Amino acid sequence: MYKSLSLVVSIMLLAFRAGGGDRFTPGQPWMDDHGEVINAHGGGILYDHGKYYWYGEKRGGHGSQGVNVYSSSDLYHWKFEALALAPSMDTASDIAAGCVMERPKVLYNKKTRKYVMWFHLELKGRGYSAARAAVAVSDHAAGPFSYVSSFRPNGNMSRDMTLFTDEDGTAYHIYSSRENYDMRIARLADDYLSDTEADSLIARDHQEAPAMFRYEGTYYLITSACTGWAPNKASLYTATSIFGPYTRQGTPMRGEDADRTFGGQSAFVLPVRGKKGEFIFIGDRWNPRDLKDSRYLWLPISLQGDSVTIPWRDDWDLSIFHKP
Repeated sequence: MYKSLSLVVSIMLLAFRAGGGDRFTPGQPWMDDHGEVINAHGGGILYDHGKYYWYGEKRGGHGSQGVNVYSSSDLYHWKFEALALAPSMDTASDIAAGCVMERPKVLYNKKTRKYVMWFHLELKGRGYSAARAAVAVSDHAAGPFSYVSSFRPNGNMSRDMTLFTDEDGTAYHIYSSRENYDMRIARLADDYLSDTEADSLIARDHQEAPAMFRYEGTYYLITSACTGWAPNKASLYTATSIFGPYTRQGTPMRGEDADRTFGGQSAFVLPVRGKKGEFIFIGDRWNPRDLKDSRYLWLPISLQGDSVTIPWRDDWDLSIFHKP
């Protein structure tokens, strides 16, 4: 009897840690509403009409298979919505099957009433030499998205990237350039379909994986060094103006394995809805042997004065943002 009870408890605990409860368990398997592992890597989250939409890379064992989208009302439980952007069967297309789509981010444009997706694109059969930004649009948050174009912003290489909307509604594209030795920021055009010439250098520190947020007049940018799939020490940059100058502050991570970003890499910072000054760090713990099974690191960001830290937590929930 006791052995049976112990087995039941073990099974329940496993289900809880795999995403069955209302808690975040960084680095553990996270399942969607169908019991499948969430497949949305290097992604970002958009809040729209009472729902969160999580866009991320759909990965097979190794290959790139487009962009998935999931939805949630509480951030814990995610419903698979669709393959938001699929590779094209047209071999002449920039996004022909076999291309690489990475780090998708989506913004809603109030003027055009379009959902606009940006991502890093590498053309089929060209390795990482194309280094382009790419854009797709949709009338609906869950897609499907239609491919628009790809380009090098203002002639610059563009690899790892993110999007950021400032408090005045202006949107920006932050991207790694010059073989990842430069990190740049460019203001988007009013329709969000291209970069403007307002394009500035942030740093020449050989960084990638940008994730930006703003708090009390300061811009914070979390990045990763360039070590392939292997984890490394994250960096934090700060500035009082969106175009800089930015100052490198060291790593914000705290706890065991902090100097390896807890085995992961930055992807996005999510402002907590209805909680001014509260943010969630979102990262990926990459598994190069099976990219689909790469795990997610969601951790609360601690802000005290001008100090920003991201302490490790085995598990946590949103009630942490109610505490003083």
